[in-house]
Amino acid sequence: MHINNELKKIASSLIKKKIKISVAESCTGGLISVNLTKTPGASKYFNMGVISYSNYSKKKILKVKERTLNNNGAVSAETCKEMCQNLFKISKSNIAISTTGIAGPSGGNKNKPVGLVYIGISNKKNTEVSKFNFGKKKSRTNIQKMTLIEAIKIIKKNINFL
Repeated sequence: MHINNELKKIASSLIKKKIKISVAESCTGGLISVNLTKTPGASKYFNMGVISYSNYSKKKILKVKERTLNNNGAVSAETCKEMCQNLFKISKSNIAISTTGIAGPSGGNKNKPVGLVYIGISNKKNTEVSKFNFGKKKSRTNIQKMTLIEAIKIIKKNINFL
C-alpha cells in the first residue's frame, strides 16, 4: 500500500461526499491526524484531532467512563469504542476514528502484549472496533505505522458506505 496515494484518494472522497472526519489517538500519538492533513484542502474534511495519551485526557476530553478504564484498561475494545463514539458526538463529524494500544518496546504483559492495538470507527449508523496484534518483535515506529495503514483501510471502507 502506498500511503500517500491512498490518503489522496481518501481526501478526494471525503471532499466529494462532504464528509467531516475526526480522530482520537493514543498509541499513534497524532500520526493519523498528521497524515490526514498532509493533503492540501484538508480543512474541508478534517474536523479535529485529539491525542489522548493519558487516562486523564480520555476521561476529561473524550468522556470515557472511569468504570470502563478501571474494568478494562486503556488498551481495550471497550475504551476504544467509547473514545470514537464520544468523539463522534463531541466533534459533530460524520466519521470518528480512535486508536489505543501498546506500541512498546515495553508496557505489555501476557494478556496485553506489545503490538496489541484497537482501532475504532463511529458514524451515524454504527460503531466498529477492530483488534490487531502486530507482534512484540516490531519496533514502536513500525507498530504505529501498521496502525496508520489499518486505519486508512478502515476509513476507506467506511467512506464507501456513507
